[in-house]
Amino acid sequence: MGFDPWDAAFVADPYPAYRELREQGRALWWEATGQWLVPHYADVSALLRDRRLGRTYLHRFSHEEFGRQAPPPGHEPFHVLNDNGLLDLEDPAHARVRRLVSKAFTPRTVEQLAPAVDRMARELVGQLLADGGGDLLTVVAEPLPVAVIAELLGVPESDRALLRPWSADICGMYELRPDEETARRAVRASVEFSAYLRELIAERRKEPGEDLISGLIAAHDDEGRLSEQEMISTCVLLLNAGHEATVNTTVNGWWALFRHPEQLASLNSEKLSTAVDELMRYDTPLQLFERWVLDDIQVGDTLIPRGAEVALLFGSANRDPARFERPDALDLVRADNPHLSFGAGIHYCLGAPLARRELTASFGALLADGVPPLKLVREPRWRDGYVIRGLDELLVEF
Repeated sequence: MGFDPWDAAFVADPYPAYRELREQGRALWWEATGQWLVPHYADVSALLRDRRLGRTYLHRFSHEEFGRQAPPPGHEPFHVLNDNGLLDLEDPAHARVRRLVSKAFTPRTVEQLAPAVDRMARELVGQLLADGGGDLLTVVAEPLPVAVIAELLGVPESDRALLRPWSADICGMYELRPDEETARRAVRASVEFSAYLRELIAERRKEPGEDLISGLIAAHDDEGRLSEQEMISTCVLLLNAGHEATVNTTVNGWWALFRHPEQLASLNSEKLSTAVDELMRYDTPLQLFERWVLDDIQVGDTLIPRGAEVALLFGSANRDPARFERPDALDLVRADNPHLSFGAGIHYCLGAPLARRELTASFGALLADGVPPLKLVREPRWRDGYVIRGLDELLVEF
């Protein structure tokens, strides 16, 4: 089976195809999307740190100069929202925004949230237990990170149900070749989410609180403050990136544990920190990360010219035997585990400590003393889409 992100069998298990790609070369032209596929760990890791590549090219070139078409005018609300977030900015704008965001979103912020994260995880697991089981995705995996980000931003509890649908519609644009209906939903969600956050920011300007939005408003340095659009884009990115990885690592991780009962039987609270990282490596929640080539680069024997796009295959890199011993084995006590699931370089995930905290709380609550062991009800289906890898549902009972 070859590399085919639109094939259900590939989506269910892309790892054999990745093995074939790694054997074929270091940079492979893929006609379907006009991208160079990069499957090896060493190359993916190096290119994430290489300033000759960028998430955008507009800080150096116009669309015409770069040989690319501008997005359709009707998609502009999505691109304004997306392009002003940390993930898609390049220096010097990236350095300025990240520095200001880091003043508000500090390690202390995560520490202060920890008791609330643990409490929320216990409450959600308590609900699952009271029901005798259910869909782990909708009862525990999705509500926890959304509630944590909402708590962090200061979103009132009555409004929190709005966040997940907005996020899901926006994230549809990160798949390969999104269709016009996907774009329409993403644009509508971008407009609605931005308008909601604009009102919330206005309220916090009048009455600051202890939340992150108040912190972003107050953050400043010698170069000034964040613009309103930068604050809006930062908040949306925190929700989108901050919960997609956590949701999918939770359900993908439990599905992996059910298929490795000896590993599940050995899992306890002492192993949780290494287990969380191993589950992120073993079945990577973000399979592919795209970068533009700003200046010619050499990958192995291949010269990739300026104007090209590379697809860095995180899922393949995390299973590369050149970097990981027994890469296809799930090893919850794997000590040497520099997986790339949070990225690397200047775009390394700012929310990685919070994601790890949420995952530790979620798995810990489900494995706590007094909670009966989980049992799979039926084999799950994989959600449509390849880039963001997750299950449609995960039905469990105690």
